[in-house]
Amino acid sequence: MAEVSIRTALPGDIAAITRIYADAVIHGTASFELEPPDESEMARRQSALLARRFPYIVAELNGAVAGYAYAGPYRDRRAYDWCIEDSIYIAPDLHRRGIGRLLLTRLIAESEALGFRQMIGVIGDTANTASVAVHAACGFRLVGTFQSIGYKHCRWLDTVLMQRGLGSGDAAPP
Repeated sequence: MAEVSIRTALPGDIAAITRIYADAVIHGTASFELEPPDESEMARRQSALLARRFPYIVAELNGAVAGYAYAGPYRDRRAYDWCIEDSIYIAPDLHRRGIGRLLLTRLIAESEALGFRQMIGVIGDTANTASVAVHAACGFRLVGTFQSIGYKHCRWLDTVLMQRGLGSGDAAPP
């Protein structure tokens, strides 16, 4: 496989990001959305995260977007300002090639540089073992599982929660 490069996402990446996410929504369980958003909605979401200084990155392979990742607020209440949730999506034909791990590793580094202290992985479906494994390989620990909290593809889905400290974590005030 050619070398994968990781860079900040740009507005011009939205078409590829939208296609990748649409496949995940339609065919997968990583997202609990039932209808894929269009490009204008994906651009709005990206712009909102970047305006709040959250990291949003893409993996490029042979000049094309192979996947993307971003961090966003875990919850919107002020006490959670130091805690973020990660999201990672890979083009369907490029799964299990290490791209997710590259993205998550870079996302962690950028999040630490921005001063965030905790990262939460909210993984759709306990059957998403690849995502659980990538998070574990990057230092996340299993916190728990919400059972049967989403209904998609004619079945109940669990959500796996994983957590990783960033920087000095909870060893000192922010």
